Amino acid sequence: MGKIRRWWWALLLVPVLLAGGFAIWAESTPSPMPEARVALEASVDTDGVLVTTQDRLIFRPVEQYLSTGLVFYPGGRVDPRSYAPAARDIAAEGYLVVIVPMPLNLAFFAPDRASTVVASFPELEHWVIGGHSLGGAMAARFAYQNPSYVEGLLLWASYPAQGNDLSDRDILVTSIYGTRDGLATPEEITASRPLVPPNTEWVEIAGGNHAQFGWYGPQSGDNPATISREAQQREAVAASVALLERVEQRRRE
Repeated sequence: MGKIRRWWWALLLVPVLLAGGFAIWAESTPSPMPEARVALEASVDTDGVLVTTQDRLIFRPVEQYLSTGLVFYPGGRVDPRSYAPAARDIAAEGYLVVIVPMPLNLAFFAPDRASTVVASFPELEHWVIGGHSLGGAMAARFAYQNPSYVEGLLLWASYPAQGNDLSDRDILVTSIYGTRDGLATPEEITASRPLVPPNTEWVEIAGGNHAQFGWYGPQSGDNPATISREAQQREAVAASVALLERVEQRRRE
C-alpha cells in the first residue's frame, strides 16, 4: 500500500510540475531594449504623447485626438513594453494606442481583452485591432468574433487561423511582413491571402525579419535582417498609420 500511495502522489505531482515549468517558460521573456524604455519614460513635451502604464500601456495624443483607436496584442512571450517606440510614434499622429498585456505573455489565453479597452474609451467611434505574430492571430480571432467592434485589422508578421476567415467581412486589413522573417515566413503570409478581404493592403518590408517588429533583441528561429531595426520600424509604423487613416477617412465619407 505504501508503494501505491507513493505512485499516486507522484502522478499528482507530474501535472503540477509541468504547469510550473510551462509558466516559467512563458514568463521568461527577453527584456525590452533601452529604446523601448525611453519611449515609455519620455516626457509629453517630446512629441505630444502622454504615456500611462498600469494594467495596460496607453499612448494618448494630448492635442490632435482623432476618433480612431488601436488596440495592440503583443507577440508570444514578448514583453508588451517592447512595442512602446512604435506605439508612441503612431500616437504622435493623433491616434490612441493601447498595448494589452496578456496572461503568461501569450495572447491565446485572453483574446477578448480588446473588448475592455473599447469599453474604457467610449469617446472613440472607430477601432482597429492588431498585433504581432501570435498577437496578430488572436487579434484576427477577435475581429472575426466581434464584427461590431472592429473596423480595421493590423497584422504584423501574422495571419488569421483557418477558422477565422475574414474574406467576406467589411473590414479594412493591412498585413505587414518582412522578407527575412524565419517564423512567419513570406510563403506563409502569401498562403493566408484567401483568409482576408480582397482589398487588403500587403506591405512587404525588404530585408525585415520577425524580431525587428519589436524592441527585444534577436529571436530563436528567426533569420538575420538586412536592414536596421529603425528602418523596419519606420516602415511598419507608416503602414500602420495609413490603415488608421483609411478607417478614419472611410467613416467620414
